[in-house]
Amino acid sequence: MRVVDIHSHFFPETWTDLEAKFGGGDWPWLRHQAPVSGERPKAMLMKGQQEFRPIYSACWDPEVRLEEMDRDGVEKQIISATPILFAYEKPVEQALYCAQIFNDAALEICSRGDNRLFALAQVPLQDSDAACKEVSRAKQTGHCGVQIGNHVGLKNMDDEGVLTFLQHCAEEDIAVFVHPWDMMAAERTKDYMMGWTVGMPAETQLSIVSMILGGGFDRISDRLKICFAHGGGSFSFLLGRLENAWHYRDIARGKSEHPPSHYLDRFYLDTAVFDHDSLELLTRKMGEDRLMFGTDYPFPLGEQEMGKLIKTSPYLDDSQKQKLLASNAESFFGI
Repeated sequence: MRVVDIHSHFFPETWTDLEAKFGGGDWPWLRHQAPVSGERPKAMLMKGQQEFRPIYSACWDPEVRLEEMDRDGVEKQIISATPILFAYEKPVEQALYCAQIFNDAALEICSRGDNRLFALAQVPLQDSDAACKEVSRAKQTGHCGVQIGNHVGLKNMDDEGVLTFLQHCAEEDIAVFVHPWDMMAAERTKDYMMGWTVGMPAETQLSIVSMILGGGFDRISDRLKICFAHGGGSFSFLLGRLENAWHYRDIARGKSEHPPSHYLDRFYLDTAVFDHDSLELLTRKMGEDRLMFGTDYPFPLGEQEMGKLIKTSPYLDDSQKQKLLASNAESFFGI
């Protein structure tokens, strides 16, 4: 079966010293480790002087990436920045600079990927004009879509600026991938990686619900192609609760013209859920045409044997598996 992974991340091996260029002590950078014989090169992702995440050379070396794709039978992969690179909290000029250098770096990695790697751009989402200009530039230079965070500070997906950007993407036929970041309740989820296991799913559900109840899907063209990461977080499991609230409490309807289930054909989800029963629920709720294979490669919380979950699903037939593994993504991203 053909396999296209829509959700994987990259870091360039090196990039501009952003602290030296702009000042401030919280910019991301890589502290490369001394090579160890027989091991992949490794680095520590730093945020200022704080250690953020250990990574290895699959993030920046396309040969390593292709080797591991071949190991698991992945034909194509879409790479996108890790949200720590977004710089949404910075002045727009600085965030635009970051978007441009990382977008160009992504294309450089893909240029060495034997026509099997494709890139999603990033944009300075805190300024809709700048974001629209950069995503248009990115499309012209070869990106197959754009990745955005699910919020900008306290602004959710129904923010006017975010909706303006999404409408621009709809008009220019630019696919959008929404990734959670900067998770809520940071102090209460700081232990045991609960920010990633609890906060991230909650952030993703929040982004979908804010688009629905905030009237985003009612206002934006149905030409918009938008996909949410990590199986939509807790959205599918809690859709019944959301639906019940919409029908029986008028304040729970927000600005939406229809019940939440009405909008299930307006967006896609990736399949990074790691569990057969969860994948079955996802397929029952969303349908086989609205799901796309994603791994979160090459991070430890990603699918370690890429494609295994779908390929071994006892609930899906071969035709459904092929849709989830590749066909839906090929159509969505035009690759």
